[in-house]
Amino acid sequence: MPHSPRSDARDNRERILAVARTTFAERGLDVAMREIARRAGVGPATLYRHFPTKEVLVTEAFRERMTACTAVVDEGLADPDPWRGFRLVIEAVCEMRARDRGFTAAFASAYPRAIDFTADRERALGKAAELARRAKAVGKLRPDFVLDDLIMVLMANGGIRTASPAAAVAASRRFAALLIQGMRADPAGPPLPPPVRLPQAVVT
Repeated sequence: MPHSPRSDARDNRERILAVARTTFAERGLDVAMREIARRAGVGPATLYRHFPTKEVLVTEAFRERMTACTAVVDEGLADPDPWRGFRLVIEAVCEMRARDRGFTAAFASAYPRAIDFTADRERALGKAAELARRAKAVGKLRPDFVLDDLIMVLMANGGIRTASPAAAVAASRRFAALLIQGMRADPAGPPLPPPVRLPQAVVT
């Protein structure tokens, strides 16, 4: 049976989203909309009919990833050992960044500014702040850790460049292990320099 116009439109939308997820994961958010359309095999008019702005496309492309990110933080909060839960979150966000450049760029910056994405992002950061508070309360996380340090972790992890995705994940795991060692309250070493407030990382 031939596809109806409605099913064709749905197929186009899903194909655009699939291409956007793959392309953003590989190359980050700087990919042009026309490149997304070309890779998806649709015209620019079709792309913009489904996603009027790049912000809308990014938000839709990363909706499931945002849900997965929040689920990781929830898993950390559910762990009866706050330090173990905190380590799980650091390891998971680093690996997520190694696998998907675009999502972390969207999460750690002001882009996209869509209300639903921003609300989910702030909710995830708020839960991460609560997990950090618990880890400090049991004396495992160094007391001078602030939430902006987590944003710096994402940014620094984004600087890892390797020859293959598998190598990126392996390097990210080592990076996370080094960070976790530095975040331990005992031995914490000398106090850290004063924290720096990072753009879009404000969560009280």
